[in-house]
Amino acid sequence: MNETAKRSTIYFEPRLHEALRLKSVHSHRSVSELVNDAVRNALAEDQEDLAAFEERAAEPLLSYEELLNDLKAHGQI
Repeated sequence: MNETAKRSTIYFEPRLHEALRLKSVHSHRSVSELVNDAVRNALAEDQEDLAAFEERAAEPLLSYEELLNDLKAHGQI
């Protein structure tokens, strides 16, 4: 483990903990490695989502009613 790693207590639901422990054994990786990778992936997804929101910030807003009218006009509902 990295010397700069921080310790934290995490409470897992029993079945999730069991699955995590089994995955750890079968993948020859520690629970900490698996959790760190999962958190990294979740944060990367958040970053991608924020970038997508930023890219679309200039798009015009469409009300629900306008959306329904547009779908109807194009034969989609």
